[in-house]
Parts: sequence; structure tokens; C-alpha cells
Amino acid sequence: MKKILSLISLFTLSIHLYSQNTYVFFGSFNRDKTTEGLYVYQLDTIKGKLSKVTSLKGILNPSFLTLSPDGQYIFACTESKTPNAGSVSSFKFDPKDKKLTFINSQKSGGENPVYVTVHKNGQWLINANYTEGSVSVYPLAENGTIHPAVQNFQFSEGSINEHRQDRSHIHSAVFSPDFSQIFLPDLGADKIRSYAFENDKTEPLQTANQPFIQSTLGSGPRHFTFHPNGKFAYCIEEMGGAVSAYRYENSSLKSIQRINTHTDKYKEDFESSDLHISPDGRFLYATNRGTENNIAIFSILQDGTLKNIGYQPTYGKQARVFAMDETGKFLIVTSAASRDVVVFKRDPETGLLKKAGRKTKIYGVSCVKIRKY
Repeated sequence: MKKILSLISLFTLSIHLYSQNTYVFFGSFNRDKTTEGLYVYQLDTIKGKLSKVTSLKGILNPSFLTLSPDGQYIFACTESKTPNAGSVSSFKFDPKDKKLTFINSQKSGGENPVYVTVHKNGQWLINANYTEGSVSVYPLAENGTIHPAVQNFQFSEGSINEHRQDRSHIHSAVFSPDFSQIFLPDLGADKIRSYAFENDKTEPLQTANQPFIQSTLGSGPRHFTFHPNGKFAYCIEEMGGAVSAYRYENSSLKSIQRINTHTDKYKEDFESSDLHISPDGRFLYATNRGTENNIAIFSILQDGTLKNIGYQPTYGKQARVFAMDETGKFLIVTSAASRDVVVFKRDPETGLLKKAGRKTKIYGVSCVKIRKY
């Protein structure tokens, strides 16, 4: 009996420790450097409650975030949506003293940086600039310092929508599962661009065998993700309100499906924004932030195609970015227009979502990342 009680106590303690060591990072459009812009919260992984840990002022519009592979550093798109500006910045987070510290910034190489990603070795940062349609590559120091860019590629061609696609608009930058390629959805040109990534070169982006794949004209490719098995990839299309599925092999993409993210009730103004796959690879989630403000839920079939199984209201307006914790138990959505953060519990068997607790209010909240330490 004592042994059983000891095991129960140990299990309870391990759950408590996990709950106390899961942190959630939020970026925002704070619009004013004298106000808070970057936030850290703690996630109670039993109840789904968020508790504020710290925040940082002195940085303008840290609108999109990514974490270093070891979780020590946060990299952000800064001065986003700021005329004649744009930068990428780094910060250090220490979970022991719960302190957030600014390290340095570099020019983003274009106005309105919207996406940053880090190589698995922690030595390279890649940034996508929306307005001019460009991508920049930065070496990273061991202490999280961002060095000046060593490459910057500018694109110019647009597509059929003269109001939204007058020129290239790179909206994200995503590494392949083996980190040998980088994929760049171009909302303005209706293309998913690609470069080979050669880590041992001073200028790592090199011409790929498949420089781009054309998406549906007027669809506006936005965010991109790979299936955990590395065989499939998915792109959410902001203007088309759809997810396109691809087979990925021999460093190339091949289209296998295109499916709507929106319900049949709506025919326009979808503004589809973000997508993620559950850690078990069984479900894909995609947000609509236009007229619907919901999360489309899909099951992923064995051949990589998607089947819609339902929709979940976001309980906010303009759901820009969401994230799942590493266990797949929780999904957290940020809604910029209504300033809402909502935590959902996820059913691992059905894939469906249920709101957990109250909303958290953060001014201009635009991005979320979750990390267990």
C-alpha cells in the first residue's frame, strides 16, 4: 500500500513540475515602445490557466516570435507595420529567475517583417519581409546575438489580384524536416518558393532543384508546415480560404489536394491565417480570421489528404497565430483585433477542441509560442 501511495505521489509531483515549467510567449502590435510588447506567461497544464510571469517594454511591434532550439533565446520580427522600418531582435529568457532581457537588433532587409525561423543548429536565423517581398539570412552567435545579414533576396512579380498582389509578399519561411531546404510562401505571386540550405557555406541559401511551385492564382499562400512523418506538407492560403496539401519527396513538392478552410456559408473575406498539425500527426488545424473567426479541424488520412471534421469558434476577432504544446493537449489562439488569448483543451481521439477557463486580455496580441523547460 505504501509503495502504491509513493508512486501516486511521484506521479502527482511530476505532473505538478511539468505544469510549473511550461511557458507561453506572446508577441504583439503594441504600437508604442513605452508600453509592454513581449509577454511571458506560465501554463497550468492541468486546468489550462495562464498566469503572467513577466513582460518587456522598449521594443516596437514584436509581432511574430520563434524560439532557439534550446529555448534560451527568443527571436522576434520588430518594427512590423512601421513605415520605412523593420528589424529582427533577440531576447534571452531565464526560466530560473523568470527574467526577459533584450540582446540586440538588426535591420530586417525590408519593411514589415512577418516571420522568423531558426535552423536546428541554432546558428542561422531567416526572416521573411512582407511588403517588399524579400528574405534575409543572419548568422547567430552562441549568446543569442544576431549578426548582420549575409544574404537578402528580393522578389518582384505579383499575380492576378491588383489590390493584394501588385508585387511579391513573402509571408513565412519554413525549413524542411531535414533542414536542407527553406520554403517561402509568396502571397503576392501565388508561389511557394524554395532554396537549398547549405549550412557549411557563408551564404547558405543556394538555388534549389525546384525553385518554386505554383499555387492556385489568387489564392495567396501564407503559412506552411510539414507533417511529422516528413512525407507531406500543407500550405494555408489567406485569400483563397483553403489548405493545399503536397507530397514531399526528393526535395520537391507535388500537389495532391486543395480543400476549403471555410464553411459553405461564406464565399469571400476568409483571411485564412495559420495552420498546425497535432504532434501525433492525426489532425490539422487551420484558422479563419475574416467573417468566420473559427478554427477548421481536419483529420489527416494515410495518403496525406484532409477530411473536414468540424469547426471551433475562436471567441475572438482576427485570429492571427496559434500554437500547440508539445503534448498536443492544449491549443492557444491569439486574436489581435479583440485582444484575446484563448486556451483550448484538445481531445486526442476526436481532435475536437473545448475552451479552458477565461480569456486573457493582451493589447494587440499577434503571436504565441509554447515551450516546456
